Amino acid sequence: MRKNPAGRKFDFWTGVALPPLLAPLNLANLMKSHSILEHLAVCSWSLQPASPEDLVEKLRETGIRRVQLALDPVRVSPKIWGGTGIVFRDHGITIVSGMVGCLGEDYSTLDSIRLTGGIAPDAKWEQNVKNIGACAAIAKKMGLKLVTFHAGFLPSDESHPAFAKMLQRLDVVADLFMKQNILLGLETGQETATELAGLLHRLSHPNIGVNFDPANMLMYDKDDPVEALQILAPWIRQVHIKDARRTKIPGTWGEEVPVGTGEVDWRGFFSTFKHAGLNVSLVIERESGDNRIGDIRAAREAMKQTFI
Repeated sequence: MRKNPAGRKFDFWTGVALPPLLAPLNLANLMKSHSILEHLAVCSWSLQPASPEDLVEKLRETGIRRVQLALDPVRVSPKIWGGTGIVFRDHGITIVSGMVGCLGEDYSTLDSIRLTGGIAPDAKWEQNVKNIGACAAIAKKMGLKLVTFHAGFLPSDESHPAFAKMLQRLDVVADLFMKQNILLGLETGQETATELAGLLHRLSHPNIGVNFDPANMLMYDKDDPVEALQILAPWIRQVHIKDARRTKIPGTWGEEVPVGTGEVDWRGFFSTFKHAGLNVSLVIERESGDNRIGDIRAAREAMKQTFI
């Protein structure tokens, strides 16, 4: 970011004068004009950045200046990531939300992530809750209002021994963020929409919502993404823009693919999105492939075509 003698800021990307800071996301305006492109965001981890400066450069290549920021690198490597907020401000980058992970997660197979994912493993719980609490404090300092994470597999049967344990742990994590005035969003996919809705009803925690990922519904071989969106709409606080193909072999992962080439019905998805009156950020996520910047740019264009 540079300034002219009058002190007006200019765009790092184009060199033209920047408008005033974006107003809060307004669904009616969002859906009526091409400015939806300005309300898209990118998951920082999709770009595999080595530093805040590297992330800024990669965001510049995508043409998107809004980001969901992985908070664990800031916690683990403060010498590298501690100045992220300043770097972003200098280059006109907006953080729309944060993301935290859990220790020891193994995504190699569905069975492995069922055993190791999220806050379910007892051996990792104590350290996970400490790390999450530290990330909540970082998110507060950055002025974030939403942080998302994968809670792990949630038992569908309330009589399952792990059900009460998971409810109690989700309460603890949600309270950590509520103390910082930050909403917590649960990632979708590991369970059906009906099962997750039932758990959210049972929890009845004012600080827990959903980060809806339509591709995960396919990759975990659970629901139809459009039907799931309708069921979970009351809790949705953010949407991940990601695409996938459902597995043909039960018990194995589906395939993540570039947006627009998978099985998500994007026109049906956003028809339901609009009908539900959702007013949330749309964050492009790409977790595989060797052309992530190109795939994110393609996703941006696919979203533009979907809304026109």
